[in-house]
Amino acid sequence: MTRFRRPRGDVMRVVRARENNLKNVSVEIPKRLITVFTGVSGSGKSSLVFDTVAAESQRQLNETFPAFVRNRLPHYGQPDADALENLSPAIIVDQKRIGGNARSTVGTATDIYALLRLLFSRVGSPFVGESSVFSFNHPEGMCPTCLGLGTVVAVDEEKLVDRSKSLNEGALTFPGFKVGGYRWKRYVHSGLFDNDKPLERYTKAEWRLLMHQTPMTLKDAPAEWYKSSKYEGVVERFTRSYLKKSPEQMKPQEREAVADVITRGRCPTCNGYRLNAKILACKIDGCHIGELAALSVSDLIPVVRAVEDPRAVTIVAAIVAHLESLAAIGLSYLSLDRQTPTLSGGESQRLKIVRHLGSSLSDMTYILDEPSIGLHPRDVHQLNNLIVGLRDKGNTVIVVEHDPDVIAIADHVVDMGPGAGAHGGTVVFEGTVAALAKAKTPTGRFLHAGVKLKADVREAQGSFRIRKAKLHNLTSFDVDIPRRVLTVVTGVAGSGKSSLINGVLMRQHPDIICVDQGALTGSIRSNIATYTGVLDPVRDLFAEENGTSPSQFSANSAGACPACRGLGEVTLDLAFMDSITNICEACHGRRFRDDVLAMTYRGKAIDEVLKLTAEDAAAFFADQPPVSGPLGCVVEVGLGYLALGQPLSTLSGGERQRIKLATELQNSGQTYVLDEPTTGLHMSDVARLIALMDRLVDNGSSVIAIEHNLDVIARADWIIDMGPGAGRDGGQVVAQGTPEQIINDKQSVTGPFLKARLGK
Repeated sequence: MTRFRRPRGDVMRVVRARENNLKNVSVEIPKRLITVFTGVSGSGKSSLVFDTVAAESQRQLNETFPAFVRNRLPHYGQPDADALENLSPAIIVDQKRIGGNARSTVGTATDIYALLRLLFSRVGSPFVGESSVFSFNHPEGMCPTCLGLGTVVAVDEEKLVDRSKSLNEGALTFPGFKVGGYRWKRYVHSGLFDNDKPLERYTKAEWRLLMHQTPMTLKDAPAEWYKSSKYEGVVERFTRSYLKKSPEQMKPQEREAVADVITRGRCPTCNGYRLNAKILACKIDGCHIGELAALSVSDLIPVVRAVEDPRAVTIVAAIVAHLESLAAIGLSYLSLDRQTPTLSGGESQRLKIVRHLGSSLSDMTYILDEPSIGLHPRDVHQLNNLIVGLRDKGNTVIVVEHDPDVIAIADHVVDMGPGAGAHGGTVVFEGTVAALAKAKTPTGRFLHAGVKLKADVREAQGSFRIRKAKLHNLTSFDVDIPRRVLTVVTGVAGSGKSSLINGVLMRQHPDIICVDQGALTGSIRSNIATYTGVLDPVRDLFAEENGTSPSQFSANSAGACPACRGLGEVTLDLAFMDSITNICEACHGRRFRDDVLAMTYRGKAIDEVLKLTAEDAAAFFADQPPVSGPLGCVVEVGLGYLALGQPLSTLSGGERQRIKLATELQNSGQTYVLDEPTTGLHMSDVARLIALMDRLVDNGSSVIAIEHNLDVIARADWIIDMGPGAGRDGGQVVAQGTPEQIINDKQSVTGPFLKARLGK
């Protein structure tokens, strides 16, 4: 094995790391260079990089702060390793969405909007104040109607009530006002209404009193009335009780119920620009700040560059530099007023990279989690330039990645494996990219093999006809998507792929099954066994073997440990401090009562079965098709390393998507949409995924994949290439055909990259 040796001070050392599936891993990571960690999904890359190196770096950094500050910072446990030496402060640039609320935008997250505010305060005319007043979060700047949100919420009062019923019959239909509830009593005990009179017979005055009365004190109120309370109409109370809360303050079922009875629209006062009339009167070259924030990055660059006022030279240069960085990383289609909660994980990560590029810190460690996700091959080259830029500023860059084009820029590669879960957790290669391509590891073999073009394409059997597709940036075009074949929709980020498939196609054909990376349905107790449906037959087998009820083998029912209620851990609430969670002392984390754990099936207790990986469990229950069948599908999608009892909340986006796919493998004749299914997949797993999609098609299904991965594109039966650019520069079908036709189509954006990967 090739070893990378540098002077002691120039490497970070990990000695015998044992987090998760790591098997006493020791590794040296060179400083001020780019190190890429590769390996199949579940091989231990994240355990080594994030759970060991990053966690220890951030833990030690946090310990330098006072206790008051530490209580407000994330808490990191000490990784299970003999030693970690010579670490530098780590900054994690991950796939987590930037999040925030409706006031957080691309402009505020990148600080570009702050520069734009400064520009308007310097050269905008007429002068209206300092830069702070151009903020929609500032009292002097925000629109008085929408309070700086740009949208107003209207309550559909007809959805709050059933006019055919009386108050006693449940005329107030919103769940929070149900019959017998305390809010319902505020109306039937007010003495203001005939509680048996249907609402449709109310006079205008009675309707206004019921629905829109502002708070008032009741005179001569009935004895049942709460004496200290004021009466207010249903809409007024609904607005105060729900709309003035943030979504995070409401329970999930409350959020869903509220969403059903409200409508959101552009603020009529500010036209969605968030600012008041005085601020919007200040303009540069005829445009106010709201209009500039609404432009795409690609359109905004020439507008800002055209500002020639001598007072703004440095500000203009700074704004253009930031905007060009966004464009360089494939985000030219975004506008500064785009709310950050609407960004994907890949978009969020790229925004974070741009933000760090402007930092003057050096000798930091930047850890990037699959930064190529969501990027077309054209944009990966630009991403690589940004990564190299971080390194050249004197920083250490660690990248967890599967994309061959990103791996190619590495100064050093650490390949984990050889397999996933218990079959992984070791370093199988360290060295240069060139040496990796010759190594006999899963990564090395696939780097050496390259991409192979599909020669024998299937013939379509009918098509999904889309006429005048117009949504977001789509330019009202016609396109036919073939049935009973594997269709791959390609194009740069923002070209309109998702608008066409997830938007137009899914609306016109609601029976299509979307297999995406969204959260899986279930509670905090849901796990792989419950989601795949194998837990019930497993419990039945245990019950039959031991002559008792299946409920005894449920940690959510009769068999649950009474001390922890089947959770396996006990949480101690320390009020103003972070809660402390400990393993349950009664069941030692096993979740079940002692008498239940004493009962076995083929020598294993129920908790031991739940600790089995899907692969091992499929073999253990090989003669039980209700169990082995679904688990075989889990193994087939490359998730055989997951334990049956692993909570769904711990799965990555790619794992969630594949577990959904596993539940569909035994079906036929359906139409599936897969949104970037290769996210988080190693090259060997991509080959497995392609085989699965082929299997679905061979079973009579239609598969439509939105994808950037060249291996998947090369194996398609039909390709629809969107573009040519992003945002306003996209929204068209620029080419379509078989892979062979696409690589020779001069209009195709994807064709040249596929051709180059093929070596043609």
